[in-house]
Amino acid sequence: MKKSIFITGAASGIGRETALLFAGRGWFVGLFDLNEDGLKAVAAEAGENNCCYAKLDVTDPASYANAVEVFGKASGGKMDVLFNCAGIMYMGSVKDVTLEQQLRTMRINVEGIVIGVYAALPLLKKADKPVILSMSSASALYGVPDLAVYSASKFAVRGLTEALHIELEREGIHVTDIMPLYVNTNMISSQQHKAGTLNIFGANLRPVQIAEVAWKACHQQKKIHWVPTFKLKTLRTLSRLFPFVEKPVMKFLSK
Repeated sequence: MKKSIFITGAASGIGRETALLFAGRGWFVGLFDLNEDGLKAVAAEAGENNCCYAKLDVTDPASYANAVEVFGKASGGKMDVLFNCAGIMYMGSVKDVTLEQQLRTMRINVEGIVIGVYAALPLLKKADKPVILSMSSASALYGVPDLAVYSASKFAVRGLTEALHIELEREGIHVTDIMPLYVNTNMISSQQHKAGTLNIFGANLRPVQIAEVAWKACHQQKKIHWVPTFKLKTLRTLSRLFPFVEKPVMKFLSK
């Protein structure tokens, strides 16, 4: 039986590229997203024998339970990796982003992962060296202006990852996340308001690069946080050594 990965947000961006990369390397991939047309396109590219797919609303426990059931039947009753990739972002200050949008961000980016962990645990426990992998963000290192609630959601992902890394170790489950700078996806390019940090750093990472990081994270079960790019690793190290510079640096970058 092939190794298997359950991917949320699989219809586009990082989720899509991760699905294609894992399928191309012999894994069975579960494709789950609200975008059914996008799922069908990815499934056709991955190969119908290499995947299953279903519509999924990550904020709905019943929808998630159905998706896990579909996956379990197709994967032989186990799940080697749960990849929490689905996420949304609204750039703008609190006066420009609506309360409804901010709450939706928290529901998808945080509640969606919590629901997924609970739904997937029974199948994860049946796999050998299973992994829970989540998309966090560089904004989980320090709160980013014009991304306040998004940053908060990624801080939550970071905290959840660190706690579950310890808690689920006794179950043999490795919990980890990826914390990149901006990735060149439609989620970024479609933003009407551009945060100052986006203007400074740009969206230079490509989804396929993050897919490669996801591959490493699932096979090299050593790190809690995967931080792509030397630039971000340097900023992270400096913030640890000189925490008093974080606020002035972020104020400068947000201009």
